[in-house]
Amino acid sequence: MPTIPEDLDRRTFLYNLIIPIVNKYITGLDKGKAMYLNFVKAETSTPCGLPIRAVLTSYYKSKHFQCRPYDPFNDLTSPIQTILCEDSNQSMYCQLLAGLIHRHKVMRLGAVFASAFLRAISYLEKKWSQLCEDIRTGSLNPMITDPGCQMAMSCLLMSPNPELASEIEEICGRSSWKGILCQLWPKAKFIEAVVTGSMAQYIPALEFFSQGKIPLVCPMYASSETYFGVNVEPLSKPSDVVFTLLPNMCYFEFIPLGKNGTLSFDLDDDEQVPCDKVVDLVNVKLGRYYELVVTTFAGLYRYRIGDVLQVAGFYNEAPQFRFICRRNVVLSIDLDKTNEEDLHRSITLAKKKLGSNAFLAEYTSYADTSSVPGHYVLFWEIQGHLEPKLMEECCVAVEEELDYIYRQCRTKERSIGALEIRVVKPGTFEKLMDLIISQGGSFNQYKTPRCVKSNSATFKLLNGHVMASFFSPRDPTWVP
Repeated sequence: MPTIPEDLDRRTFLYNLIIPIVNKYITGLDKGKAMYLNFVKAETSTPCGLPIRAVLTSYYKSKHFQCRPYDPFNDLTSPIQTILCEDSNQSMYCQLLAGLIHRHKVMRLGAVFASAFLRAISYLEKKWSQLCEDIRTGSLNPMITDPGCQMAMSCLLMSPNPELASEIEEICGRSSWKGILCQLWPKAKFIEAVVTGSMAQYIPALEFFSQGKIPLVCPMYASSETYFGVNVEPLSKPSDVVFTLLPNMCYFEFIPLGKNGTLSFDLDDDEQVPCDKVVDLVNVKLGRYYELVVTTFAGLYRYRIGDVLQVAGFYNEAPQFRFICRRNVVLSIDLDKTNEEDLHRSITLAKKKLGSNAFLAEYTSYADTSSVPGHYVLFWEIQGHLEPKLMEECCVAVEEELDYIYRQCRTKERSIGALEIRVVKPGTFEKLMDLIISQGGSFNQYKTPRCVKSNSATFKLLNGHVMASFFSPRDPTWVP
């Protein structure tokens, strides 16, 4: 996405609104620190030398972040050098170590996305004994080789602290990690992360680790294209979160939709949305559904974001929107957004690997977030002979055809696990159709759902008929 220097001013303006809003509801945030886990990604450049960066990397490397004045409400536990470390493993280790050293000062926890915060908890489960050893001895684990991390952490590990190490060991060594966040960071008043849209699937896990005692705060609505708005009622339940759009971020327009997310007027796939069908910010109607369109200062003109929003109310006279979903997206674990078309294309190419003795009769999918990292699961009904080696090749072929962001998350970021194909018994999808029709679906209009939810009756039916399971044996190809 194109960007200009002034975009950082606008993004910083929005960031600076968050704490004043939260401070109306939660006091004392200036009396401690924030364990907010930030990470950068390696950057590349175009052939003519323009830098290519992730949007958050651009912010963390800017003077807006690195040269910001001291703010007691935003006093991070993580030294800047640990945030700027491009090795995500070393960065995670050092940021968690810093958070544990300051455990009695931490007033809030968080990361940009709920998935990233849960990855940190999973990492802590594996590394807590090593982290405790660092605190006990006052020396940094030799696996940390980044000079910036070494210098920053030496200032925090100036002397051994066996008492603190023993406290953390006692907590992390318990048989259950239910409520672990409350125990490790007893003064934490809320967890800040995006928990709307596809990130809502991580709410149960966050509530488990916090024992439901630490509120989840989703402070803002943003994307790589531009930032949109803020949540002026930060303590509202994740399911009730609405965002007030800030008109200084970009120019907003809205395409009216029906309740099912489809256009509320006839339009061929290759036609542009007519101007008279689009409404601006002051003309949206309460309860209506819209697709968001933006014109940005950096040069995107009437760009369709792909987000479906519902007008949920007004803040003074400013419309407030509830995020409903991404149009056509069926699978998402982290930053990935796989739509039905991409999924179908990848499976169509992959099924050729089955050979002449078998064919794919039907399929559906779901995002398995029961473990960290989560992974894609495909339910396949196959007619014919099943060869394990060919099934693994199918897993690889599907992943190779998924988009760049998915392959980056799988190969570089490790925020998505290996794709899994679960082969179901013959006739399973017929039973699925019978089930959906018995629940009120139309026989004439029935279409196999291309994605199912893990807590649904359809998922239980499919999972109850699995006769074999296969995982991708290697990472997909990814080049920065």
